[in-house]
Amino acid sequence: MNLKAKPFYLSDEDIKWVNGTLSSMTEEEKIAQLFCLITYTDDENYLSYLSAGLKVGGVMMRTMSFNELINTVTRLQKNAKIPLLISANLEAGLNQTCYTGTRVGCQMAIAATDDKKYAKELGRVIGEEASALGVNWAFAPIIDIDYNYHNPITNTRTFGSDPKRVAEFGKTYVEEVQKHGLAVSIKHFPGDGVDERDQHLLASVNTMSCEEWDKTYGKAYKDSIDAGAKTVMVGHIMLPEYSKKLNPALKDEDVMPGLIAPELLNGLLREKLGFNGLIVTDSSTMAGMGTVMPREKAVPLTIASGCDMFLFTKNLEEDFAFMKKGVADGVITSQRLDEAVTRILALKASLQLHKKSNIPDAQKAEKIVGCAEHKKVSGEVAEQSITLVKEQKGVLPISADKYKRVLVYKKEGAASAFGGGVQTGACDRFIEKLKANGFEVSVFVPGGGWEGMAAPVKEITEKYDLIIYLVSLATKSNQTVVRIEWAEPMGADVPVYMHSVPTIAVSLENPYHLLDIPRVKTYINTYGGTDEILDALMNKLTGKSKFTGKSPVDAFCGKWDTRL
Repeated sequence: MNLKAKPFYLSDEDIKWVNGTLSSMTEEEKIAQLFCLITYTDDENYLSYLSAGLKVGGVMMRTMSFNELINTVTRLQKNAKIPLLISANLEAGLNQTCYTGTRVGCQMAIAATDDKKYAKELGRVIGEEASALGVNWAFAPIIDIDYNYHNPITNTRTFGSDPKRVAEFGKTYVEEVQKHGLAVSIKHFPGDGVDERDQHLLASVNTMSCEEWDKTYGKAYKDSIDAGAKTVMVGHIMLPEYSKKLNPALKDEDVMPGLIAPELLNGLLREKLGFNGLIVTDSSTMAGMGTVMPREKAVPLTIASGCDMFLFTKNLEEDFAFMKKGVADGVITSQRLDEAVTRILALKASLQLHKKSNIPDAQKAEKIVGCAEHKKVSGEVAEQSITLVKEQKGVLPISADKYKRVLVYKKEGAASAFGGGVQTGACDRFIEKLKANGFEVSVFVPGGGWEGMAAPVKEITEKYDLIIYLVSLATKSNQTVVRIEWAEPMGADVPVYMHSVPTIAVSLENPYHLLDIPRVKTYINTYGGTDEILDALMNKLTGKSKFTGKSPVDAFCGKWDTRL
């Protein structure tokens, strides 16, 4: 551990602060520094308990109002003996942390622009807004590779399925956001997107060979590490081929997910990839860790195996007790404890938290967060990313003169915490935009009746000039699939009139819906449902602007019939 080297680059003065702070700490204070907890509230008593009572190393922000977030960061840092790491999921923009923050675009939208400029802009806007609010640790970028279209979590949170693009865009984000006084956390090592299962629910598996991994995930991690990424987030993901290569004695049942796999943390990440920064676990509340061993054993083993920081707790008092017992029993040696805490302090020193107040200036922040210039970037990303995947000649552009009567089928899901969050009500908002452009819009409602009792075909073919499917189904944890579910009776809203009525399908959130509507001949992916995206979509449908987005994934899902 060289504190003067990448990624910390500490001065002698900084190192003196790190060593002096470490030597002044009690064992209990060191253990507390291992924890990055979470808050959903700006309650003063709770925040004082975290920072002045427990003296934790960091706190993650969930989405709050501007004033609540300012209050939260101020109260945390004001009461902290050692400055806190203030973290947030900053994948798509500050709207994941502050309601009025700018959503630049999910990572897949950024990739769909096919221009690294927008990966840099994503980092710039996030960096400027986050630093103004006192957030200093970005749990981003995601450098998972979306190989498996069945995966219910990676999806639009990633830069796509091309390893080269993922590596390039990830590195660009890292370089830019860290210019603004934030540390990144590249995630989710050793790499999600191969398995079709959700690591929130089990320990998932990256089945790649060592050679395949080196060329893909390995390159993405190495490029971001070489670019100076300060932290790596390790997931509930197993990499059995590498685990067994680095430790040939391992049996199948001994292969563990990354956050408790010392051969991956030390042999692969530290030694082979040369990572000298801080390693943090992914959320310890996820079920992946619990599916492989008892929690009492797993909690201290994350640190003993090589992680430096433990993200969240399932039960605060119990998990603290588990960690303390791990130290008392020697599972975590005093040397390993000091190594972990040294890296935590070094990260703080590299961000200069020990030399500044860390209290956000509300007046200054208000001028930056969600400002017009940042919103303009969001509009540009929307304009450049919307992708016309397949097109039936003669259908586009649309107009009220050409297609006066429009039937809309809505397939909309619940909100998601990922990728900037699904924009609730997006289908209804787009319907209003259709009406504002002169279209007469009817929304499909399934009727009753089974065999022999359905409405005649002509009720659709003679009443409507155009059919539009609006699908807004986003990925979220505890959801094992992201597929279109059709209405009763007998798939009443399945697209069966497209041979008689021009039909357009628009997916607002998930790029893979052609799997379920393969014969729709005009299909569009927008990678979100913000007003900026919906406005850009309307402009493209009506011919006011061209479709320029390039799909970062195989939207045809490898199926022959989706290309018909």
